[in-house]
Amino acid sequence: MTQAPAAPRSALRRHDREIVALTVPAFGALVAEPLFVMADSAIVGHLGTAQLAGLGVASALLMTAVGVFVFLAYATTAAVARRVGAGDLRAAIRQGMDGIWLALLIGATVIAITMPTAPALVELFGASETAAPYAVTYLRISALGIPAMLVVLAATGVLRGLQNTKTPLYVAVAGFVTNAALNVGLVYGAGLGIAGSAWGTVIAQFGMAASYLYVVVRGARKHGASLRPDLGGIRACAQAGAPLLVRTLSLRAILLISTAVAAGLGDADMAAHQIIVSLWNLLAFALDAIAIAGQAIIGRYLGAEDAEGARDACRRMVQWGIAVGIVLGLLVVLTRPLFLPLFTSDSVVQNIALPALLVVAIAQPVSGIVFVLDGVLMGAGDGPYLAGAMVLTLAVFAPVALLVPVLGGGLTALWLAMTFMMTMRLLTLWLRSRSGRWIVTGATR
Repeated sequence: MTQAPAAPRSALRRHDREIVALTVPAFGALVAEPLFVMADSAIVGHLGTAQLAGLGVASALLMTAVGVFVFLAYATTAAVARRVGAGDLRAAIRQGMDGIWLALLIGATVIAITMPTAPALVELFGASETAAPYAVTYLRISALGIPAMLVVLAATGVLRGLQNTKTPLYVAVAGFVTNAALNVGLVYGAGLGIAGSAWGTVIAQFGMAASYLYVVVRGARKHGASLRPDLGGIRACAQAGAPLLVRTLSLRAILLISTAVAAGLGDADMAAHQIIVSLWNLLAFALDAIAIAGQAIIGRYLGAEDAEGARDACRRMVQWGIAVGIVLGLLVVLTRPLFLPLFTSDSVVQNIALPALLVVAIAQPVSGIVFVLDGVLMGAGDGPYLAGAMVLTLAVFAPVALLVPVLGGGLTALWLAMTFMMTMRLLTLWLRSRSGRWIVTGATR
């Protein structure tokens, strides 16, 4: 980070209160999101193996289609938070509406692409002949909910920018409960099978989107912000989000490469890799919650032209990231005898996973700093640098990972390569944060 005198205790306590107030509900909302897929899996799983396999393929496609547009939340959070810091709530909400309109346009485009290509996409993902029809059915119906999912992302960014992470938590919990109830009723009560699960999820997603829009529209009317689409504002949102899209695609490429390498090592290694990835994603939710707080807090400080406050907040959040990373690493080490048997009773898979699991545990403090600095730079609107840094990381990681099987390495070597990747990210983010070039104050960057 940039060099500055240590903040007084009162400032540290203020930063701590802000971080906790935003992080805890953000973590709850993040954890609630994957519960949708888990609930669908639990309900559809009792229909049969083919139905569950079809759901798995369709869900992976849907999560990819929606996940690559996560910039709708990230870019909107930073832009809205700056306006909030500048004291212009009307412009902040207007900025958020531009993001929501962009989400609707992207959603309509994704539907137009997904509906006719659903069979080809399912085949591309290697669905079996028995699972493919169920995957196509689920994908085509669930695709209708993509605009709602993207609106939820953009509106979540609006509320985070307004320093409100509690409402997304409430909406996420209500959405999960509604989704589960609808799935049970439509799958078994109405006898619609996997189609009922898809319709239940679509209805729940639109309900969540409607809840967010109610909150945002109410705020717009209160502060006199226009609800009409503004082509200039939508274009600006797309331009701000483009670098973050590059960043996200690069990160997904890294994860796909690691999965491909693990698959090439053999079934036991792939099974162990899947277990570790599941844990890695869970740990990421806790760290990402701090990053979300970073986006909102840093954006607000910079919007208020308080560069010193932004530096102090960045430094404090890094300390939080390190502390949470250490705690998570210790939890992984202490719970590993209980964690692995939850996923497999195969001693071979457990023995392969154990040393790689320890690598993940040791790397958690590094991950903590990476997530925090990633959030800080997003909050500062430093998307172009983040995109370039992630592309560079991908370029360095890919040959290292691909050499693992060539050199006779196993899963532990692959996760050492993943740790190298996170260390590379740490280096690029730390150099940027220390340079101070991310500190650009004002209502807009």
